[in-house]
Amino acid sequence: MKRPIARLSIYWLAIALVMTMLLRCATAPITGRQQFILIPQSQEIALGLKSYQEILSQSKLSEDKETVDMVNRVGWRIARVTSRDYAIAKDYAWEFNVIDDEKTPNAFALPGGKIAVYTGILKYTQNEAGLATVMAHEVGHALARHGAERMSHYLLAQLGQVALNVAMHDQSPEVLAAVNVGYGVGTTVGVLLPFSRVEESEADHIGLILMAKAGYNPREAVLFWERMAKAGGKKPPVFLSTHPADEKRIAQIKAWLPEALTYYQP
Repeated sequence: MKRPIARLSIYWLAIALVMTMLLRCATAPITGRQQFILIPQSQEIALGLKSYQEILSQSKLSEDKETVDMVNRVGWRIARVTSRDYAIAKDYAWEFNVIDDEKTPNAFALPGGKIAVYTGILKYTQNEAGLATVMAHEVGHALARHGAERMSHYLLAQLGQVALNVAMHDQSPEVLAAVNVGYGVGTTVGVLLPFSRVEESEADHIGLILMAKAGYNPREAVLFWERMAKAGGKKPPVFLSTHPADEKRIAQIKAWLPEALTYYQP
């Protein structure tokens, strides 16, 4: 009797999953990509604030007034056009900080408009338009709710694993362990990492439009990513990476430039 019950459970689980997906579709701004988001925006913003405060409390914040002022100046120019033009961002409590870490050429965004820039990225940005490329990209992540989308994908993957284990409940522990390992690798390489690369490209696209609207020359984005590509460093194969390859990234930005330039007014 166990097998029919398991099949029935999976059937209703599948029905619930389909209904949830139908009810949780969203549309990314600018690109129009359809998204699957389970996390309410209020919860997403609360989690973003908590994580942001934790990271800042464990980091050394820059005391270089010129750098801090520049990051805030660029960030607020982009934030103002974002909140003005996109309803989803009107309630964001924008915040921009600089983390003093020369070894980390990076920046990050957390839900609700919480952005941080590491000083290690500044040798590649070189000017305010280069910095705008980085910060508009991060604002793009926040605007498109990529954090909530990523959490939703992980929840969906976990739900699929539960369903798989229910379906194979009568198998030996060794078989179940092997199947779970294979499922984990398959969903990571085949689903989660490709989605991450899609989100990174989308943040590039959105960021290009936002920096142009904020009055920064979007052509500078190509120059910035070319500098980053020349920096080299050890990178994983594309299929194991969270980011698109440098060559693809630069080619995509060049393709989006005509659209961005329609918004650019120096």
